[in-house]
Amino acid sequence: MASIARKNLLEDIPRFLVAQAGIIFAVSLITIQIGILQGFTTSTTLLIDNNPNIDIWLSSDEIVYFELTQPLPFSTVDDVLKVEGVAAAEPFLLQTGRWRSETGKIAPIRFIGFEPLGRLFRLWNVIEGRVSDLAEPQTIMTDEANLKSLQIEAVGDVATINAATARLVGLARGTQSIASSKFIFASLENIKGYATAGLSSRARCVMDSERGFVCTTEYERDDLSDEENATFKVQSLNSVDPITYVLIKATPGQDIQELVQRLETRFENTRANTRAELSEMTRSFWRRSTGVGFILALGAVVGVIVGMVVVGQILYSSVSDHIKEFGTLKAMGASDWIIYKVIIEQSLWMAVLGYLPSMLLCFGLGAWTFETQGIRILITPLTAFGVFLVTTGMCVGSALFAIQKVMRVDPAIVFKA
Repeated sequence: MASIARKNLLEDIPRFLVAQAGIIFAVSLITIQIGILQGFTTSTTLLIDNNPNIDIWLSSDEIVYFELTQPLPFSTVDDVLKVEGVAAAEPFLLQTGRWRSETGKIAPIRFIGFEPLGRLFRLWNVIEGRVSDLAEPQTIMTDEANLKSLQIEAVGDVATINAATARLVGLARGTQSIASSKFIFASLENIKGYATAGLSSRARCVMDSERGFVCTTEYERDDLSDEENATFKVQSLNSVDPITYVLIKATPGQDIQELVQRLETRFENTRANTRAELSEMTRSFWRRSTGVGFILALGAVVGVIVGMVVVGQILYSSVSDHIKEFGTLKAMGASDWIIYKVIIEQSLWMAVLGYLPSMLLCFGLGAWTFETQGIRILITPLTAFGVFLVTTGMCVGSALFAIQKVMRVDPAIVFKA
């Protein structure tokens, strides 16, 4: 029976190739849609997932997802260090900025601020330069995938951030989120310097009857032309400067959930998330609170429908062309199940021969998009296996249309002229 299935499949090569092209298109569409969705959601949590040294991310209790929350005062870091069970605590800052290349074109950027010589946040996959170089004034690092869009070429190039000059001292790979502006890694002091570049500041202190002297800093914008860079001042953060998170490392043997409760009780209006909780919160936001997940899932469903239509048409046409052969088998006493197996086997061959080149195409496309655009099409072994099951189900399901036709075959058709 196997020879009959293969003979029917390969008897008309042009029709076979057309059918396989349809299956390859459908399987590729399904795989790419799922891969983009997985790559998209994974990229939004890269900074969280690749920092296993951080046990808890302390933020405002108004947090929506990783990049959307209210600031905390810098003084919270020192207060956290006094909590029982905390081995280390460091500040972490997310802030927007304005990038201006040498051509004068501006672009939005996302500052990732951390302590370059700290113990907790780790910038991984550094392919050029050293993270410790970020401790120097007016230095930055970024992902190599951002070079083209930021209009810089290599380490050592300079550009303007806000109104001050910045020098690229290193590159990383695979750190950029698809959903965010271009990541610029810098020290907290440098980010504060960029934020206040082009501004003149003065301290204003007033006597408060309850709190004593209360001091605030007022800023005024300097009168600078577009071609003129502002004076950059390295400034350490003071107690009221805003930060986004307090990164926390627990002492060895400390129960993490107990420490979470202790922190949230100690600091009002805050929320302490473990690494897994913050990662899931962020992925869930992008999957459910935006239309991204729905659109990509819709594309995958369209792929399944296209594949079923193509395979169904080809199998139905093949059965129609060989209807007398099936009638002969019935006249010889072959059971319906034997005939069904011929058609199902034919559909399984179509599934396998369409699946393999599709996956090669998707892996190649994924490598190209990551290398050139920094866009990750994530195809895990589980995804590949799931797509194979979908492909098999799609082809076997399409075979049911052809089986319906064979069920109505009258063996007497063999003896008709």
